[in-house]
Amino acid sequence: MRLSGKICVVTGAAQGIGAGIVRAFAAEGAHVVAVDLDGAGAAAIAAEVGGDHMAMDVSDEAGWEALAKAHPAIDVMVNNAGITGFEAGFAAHDPEKASLAEWRAVHAVNLDGTFMGCRYAIGAMRARGAGSIINMSSRSGMVGIPGAAAYASSKAGIRNHSKTVALYCAQEGLNIRCNSIHPGAILTPMWEAMLGTGEGRAEREAGFVKDTPQKRFGRVEEVAALAVLLASDEAAYMTGTELTIDGGLLAGSAASPSAAED
Repeated sequence: MRLSGKICVVTGAAQGIGAGIVRAFAAEGAHVVAVDLDGAGAAAIAAEVGGDHMAMDVSDEAGWEALAKAHPAIDVMVNNAGITGFEAGFAAHDPEKASLAEWRAVHAVNLDGTFMGCRYAIGAMRARGAGSIINMSSRSGMVGIPGAAAYASSKAGIRNHSKTVALYCAQEGLNIRCNSIHPGAILTPMWEAMLGTGEGRAEREAGFVKDTPQKRFGRVEEVAALAVLLASDEAAYMTGTELTIDGGLLAGSAASPSAAED
């Protein structure tokens, strides 16, 4: 029970990585507040683990004000809610063709939402004297992504802001840590439309991860395990840190072994 007695807020909690973190936190004894734009989904995951829930758009400042009134003191904040910009179908998101509206929409959820989540968390953690803020960035926040310029930019902003928050809290003499997680290809519902079902799925999966040294998708549970570590007191000396979980993709080019020659 590494999180026993801790109150933890998780955004984007209705599915995917967020839902995995909710379950992992609850299994370690935390009381979890599941937050999601999908209110029914947030309620369902909260009921599953015996936690609280709130329907909220993380890009809406009024929502954060309501959350602060409902939960004025917390121990852990996971800013996980995010969008790619492709939820309604493919659109041109390269630096030449992306529209300003599309650019702003992605940043509003991903970066503005994380900014407001960190701001709320600092205030809500002062009351307890300590806390852990965990921001979900991405491998895409560490490299350029030509076809997803807004998404990559927003995740890079999260990476940098996490360090700023960590330094600010230390400067203020607060025992509030802030770290970021950078997943690569994690098998979540967002991939289903691209992978499809039935014949050929295994080949399509292999195609998406062919450049990943471990040659597979990551699992939600693997990302959730990192979140548990960062939320726990075991990581008390970790702040301003970025943890990459991408099967070795950012380590460099994978060497493919060839048959030994005589």
